[in-house]
Amino acid sequence: MSELTKLTLAGARDALKKGDVTSLELTEACLGAIEGAGALNAFVHQTPDLARDRANAADERLKAGDAPKMCGLPIGIKDLFCTEGVPSQAASRILEGFRPEYESTVSAQLRDAGAVMLGKLNMDEFAMGSSNETSVYGNAVNPWRRGNDETQLTPGGSSGGSASAVAADLCLAATGTDTGGSIRQPAAFTGITGIKPTYGRCSRWGIVAFASSLDQAGPMTKDVRDAAIMLEAMCGHDPKDSTSAELAVPDFEAMLTGDIRGKVIGIPREYRMEGMPEEIEALWQKGTEMLKDAGAEIRDISLPHTKYALPAYYVIAPAEASSNLARYDGVRYGRRAKLSQGDGVVEMYEKTRAEGFGHEVQRRVMVGTYVLSAGFYDAYYNRARKVRTLIKRDFEQAFDAGVDAILTPATPSAAFGLGEMAEADPVQMYLNDVFTVTVNLAGLPGISVPTGLDRQGLPLGLQLIGRPWEEGDLLNCAYSLERAAGFVEKPAKWW
Repeated sequence: MSELTKLTLAGARDALKKGDVTSLELTEACLGAIEGAGALNAFVHQTPDLARDRANAADERLKAGDAPKMCGLPIGIKDLFCTEGVPSQAASRILEGFRPEYESTVSAQLRDAGAVMLGKLNMDEFAMGSSNETSVYGNAVNPWRRGNDETQLTPGGSSGGSASAVAADLCLAATGTDTGGSIRQPAAFTGITGIKPTYGRCSRWGIVAFASSLDQAGPMTKDVRDAAIMLEAMCGHDPKDSTSAELAVPDFEAMLTGDIRGKVIGIPREYRMEGMPEEIEALWQKGTEMLKDAGAEIRDISLPHTKYALPAYYVIAPAEASSNLARYDGVRYGRRAKLSQGDGVVEMYEKTRAEGFGHEVQRRVMVGTYVLSAGFYDAYYNRARKVRTLIKRDFEQAFDAGVDAILTPATPSAAFGLGEMAEADPVQMYLNDVFTVTVNLAGLPGISVPTGLDRQGLPLGLQLIGRPWEEGDLLNCAYSLERAAGFVEKPAKWW
């Protein structure tokens, strides 16, 4: 593998500006790495010709001195983002053959900032999953292994292909989306950085919807500085998205001072779950001490409605999914089932959706339809919405009391083996989101930072949760934690 693919966004940007390397050279190095990494199944639609065209255009911009921060940097795009003329399937059979005639706002902003798209990345179908095992393309595989054990591990989900590709140096960074932890959990499982910004900070236009009040795009990168660079390019008001915030986008990278003296970091007692592995508890304690040594004040806080977050999330998210996925009917675009003589429109819908949706998507659509149905709407959906309001209020009270950021574990464990949980009770899989869903329910920014290894040599991450719209402060706290942890480990190449 070329050393060029190991560069960070910041390192590659500086090398490009100095003329030490060209965008085309960087792009060719990444395309070569992708070709040699079929075992990871991270890239599912490659776009080498488009990548070379964009790299050549970026080199021209660099020569002309007209180069934004992302100019010439090769990245991967999660298959949830619509990309003009390129298959955009959301990892689902039902969107087979769909090539949009438009570009999502986020991927368009990255393109306009000069970023080079290498291709589309694997994910859980319609972003529903925590292990990338629900994809029509097959499982994405984590580049990390448990010592000499050859068991294939999950890269997490739903942005598993993005996490795997960044960790394995197939691209310099990637886009992800986060509905209940789908950026932060895979980032923790693969030893990279992932930030979910405040709801409304990045446009959702052109991103295939799962749960509209929870979905948010964000960057998955090799370190915190890269997250700041890429997030700035992805953010901004979009009149095509009614939930997009009309706020100025700060220079997030300039806010990375590493100075957190006087900042108040909250430690929520409710996140000390029964049965939490000792390694996670120890890592959390170590992270707390690192932030304290950096000059932050550590304060125990209470978020009393945390225990209701998972049940509320798994009512609200499927309800919104049921509504959003009703549009996939085999009429306008995507796959349509073969019909028998005499079949009418109802049979067409039934057969198309039964063939087109995988089991996990079917499960969530059925749960969502049930909780929205007459007689159960108040008992489930309305009650979950009230719980959501209480969870949001818990965070507001903590921030009003002077807390600047909240430190928690990112995941309840390190990466687990593919197949180890998929066939078990689905609720066991849903428990992977226990530390992350509150952030989506409250619409807050959250970041996962790699901070250590478990006893089997697998990466573990810690999560920082910030005040709404204060991603700059959150990134600076994460930068301080990253510097203190000094995590530089990479997976040993086996693929």
